[in-house]
Amino acid sequence: MGDAAAIGDSMNTTTPTVLILCTGNSCRSHMAEGILRSAARGRINVQSAGSKPAGYVHPIAIQVMAEIGIDVSWHRSKPLSEFLNEKIETVITVCDNAAQACPIFPGQVNRHHWAFYDPARAEGSAEEKLQAFRQVRDELRRVFEAYAAGRLEGSNAAAE
Repeated sequence: MGDAAAIGDSMNTTTPTVLILCTGNSCRSHMAEGILRSAARGRINVQSAGSKPAGYVHPIAIQVMAEIGIDVSWHRSKPLSEFLNEKIETVITVCDNAAQACPIFPGQVNRHHWAFYDPARAEGSAEEKLQAFRQVRDELRRVFEAYAAGRLEGSNAAAE
């Protein structure tokens, strides 16, 4: 997809940046990033990072996102320090550890903490692990699509 180039370009515009943080930046934050980017339709620059990045995007996260038509295979696990000098409008933490380790970013206006179960910790058969990822994906989808709808509705009202 051409999404990667568009995202790099959008860091230099007035599009507000939302940074989604998790500890490992391998599952939840990438699924949330993909969902929010899709739902925001280019009106929000969405990024993700980790306080202790795992260095990879979990293959099951990639798989379950593809099931709903969102490609996160091109994402990479990034440290939150990569964004310390960026203008971040909103920080959303999706795990308790990241909430505790989260710094204040220059220009940060909003901060939200919505904790989700870490599907990488799921035990059991391959099918049970897959179901754990699907469940977290679906929970993330409900929350982040609602968040995007509220943001887009608010920006439409402000434009009128």
